[in-house]
Amino acid sequence: MSRWSERRGVSDDLCYLRQAHLFQMHGLQGFRTDLLAETDGYLRRLLAEVGHPEWDTPVESVCHVNMVSGQRVLQYPVGVGAVLALFGEGHQVVAMYATMTLLILLMSFAAIALARSRAAIVAATAFGALALYFMINPAKASYSIAPTMVLAAATGFLTAKLFTLREARSQWLVAALIGLLLGLSVNFRIPNLLLCAGYGGFFLIAFIVRRSLVTFLQGALFGVAYVVGLAPTLIGNAINAGSPLATTYGGQDVSPPDFTFSITGAYLRDLQGILSVAAIVWVIAVVVKHRRPALWPVALIVAINLAVNLGYFLSHPVFTQYYLMPLAMLSLWTLLFAYVLDDRDRADAAALS
Repeated sequence: MSRWSERRGVSDDLCYLRQAHLFQMHGLQGFRTDLLAETDGYLRRLLAEVGHPEWDTPVESVCHVNMVSGQRVLQYPVGVGAVLALFGEGHQVVAMYATMTLLILLMSFAAIALARSRAAIVAATAFGALALYFMINPAKASYSIAPTMVLAAATGFLTAKLFTLREARSQWLVAALIGLLLGLSVNFRIPNLLLCAGYGGFFLIAFIVRRSLVTFLQGALFGVAYVVGLAPTLIGNAINAGSPLATTYGGQDVSPPDFTFSITGAYLRDLQGILSVAAIVWVIAVVVKHRRPALWPVALIVAINLAVNLGYFLSHPVFTQYYLMPLAMLSLWTLLFAYVLDDRDRADAAALS
């Protein structure tokens, strides 16, 4: 990572750096990304360095969208730029990736430390090693993936932890933290909105089945914290698109699904597709083979998330090498932590016996 360049010629990269520059120069005023208000020529210099012509014409406004208000605004949410703004200009990308990779390493150590049996230790170690590799390939393809990977790991741990708690207040706190992290993930990638599907579905089912105050408050606190987490995106939309619920995206990104699923083959041949299939197999194994009711809530959340997200991305007529990675990593981290926590509980129970 220390040898990576911030000028590799990818337009998306430069626009994330522009958002970071706006925050560093203007503080909270950096939410306003109108290209017509560019006063210091920062984006022009970035694009000139990579040889991009006609940087500020309506047709060639790289990763900026023409709004009905006449503004030309960044299409991406503010999260990646906000994280990059924490580091010094010229050294932002390597610092961000190194920091996020270190956090993934710590999450891997946590999974190993929680494991008790040899099989659980091996599983946690192997997956941790793979997760570190994924921070380079395919995470390098988009700056938005690196922080998303960290949030996926942390959310996976909290999801598994939720179902080991017995005290209602602890459950409410963890449910709120899960909602907050999932909401924050939307600030890095708008499609991360779909990652909450499994949780919303689970809390709804749990309340219908139990009709208890505990399950209601879990779902309510999850929802409130989720909205708080995605507040930066809502603010950015209100400033740049005219409404919190309006989008700054255009082109293929907002094209409707075609439901032909013609792109499925491309995903299944790719690493992210293999990881998604592995998550599906793991969910089936939890329900059919292990028959441990303690793991079923986790399996239900992951199953709903897989169904909703795969249904969307496999019908969306755009393929990249990282679109499914947030789903795959959230699913696998959740299942891994559920496995090692269950392994710990069984070992502790055996020791007490």
